[in-house]
Amino acid sequence: MTKLSVNINKIATLRNARGGDVPNLVQVATDCESFGAQGITIHPRPDERHIRYNDVSDLKKIVTTEYNIEGYPSQDFIKLVLDNKPTQVTLVPDGPDVLTSNAGWDTISHAEMLKDVIATFKENGIRVSLFIECNEDYIQGAADLGADRIELYTEDYANGYSRDPENAVAPYTYAAEIANELGLGVNAGHDLSLENLEYFAANVPGLLEVSIGHALISDALYFGLENTIQQYRRKLENASR
Repeated sequence: MTKLSVNINKIATLRNARGGDVPNLVQVATDCESFGAQGITIHPRPDERHIRYNDVSDLKKIVTTEYNIEGYPSQDFIKLVLDNKPTQVTLVPDGPDVLTSNAGWDTISHAEMLKDVIATFKENGIRVSLFIECNEDYIQGAADLGADRIELYTEDYANGYSRDPENAVAPYTYAAEIANELGLGVNAGHDLSLENLEYFAANVPGLLEVSIGHALISDALYFGLENTIQQYRRKLENASR
């Protein structure tokens, strides 16, 4: 069954808005796991506008499920990941001025840089995933570069789901089939929600993990964090039947 990794960036944003340490990120991550999250995802950025660099090591000490660190492979980011050795690093192509990840890798034009970075992480026992769109050539490129997984960028699916779910998910079904044939694991994330998650997971073969932050934390304002995580888990359980 597809695993649920909870992205806790928004919790850090709330903490930073007031200063101090409320809500406490370590406590939230611990609670998420006890409530059923099967992974914790963070995306530290150079300006530390949500996740701070010291959060990365604090969370490393307490996360007992999968620890996934996302980010652009700058030298500072590479060092941060190597110092903390998460279960998985997800490489995204966004620069420091981007509000949120909004595109996948062109694994062809960035092949030389990505190959070295991927090799470095894998040598240190860290699973490597590349944030990518539904482009057959780029997926092939990810396999050629030695990535372990891809994370499908799902904004287009989320935008199209309410109008035509079948057509919205079709490129992702095909992309996952290609990845499976190439021996790549398949993750997914960006704008997945309680509304669209079950249909996506039911129609994307071999989907190993989804990383969800903004929608899940927003839902938790209404339903509570424990109830919300359980609702997302049930969507994934339903999709596997």
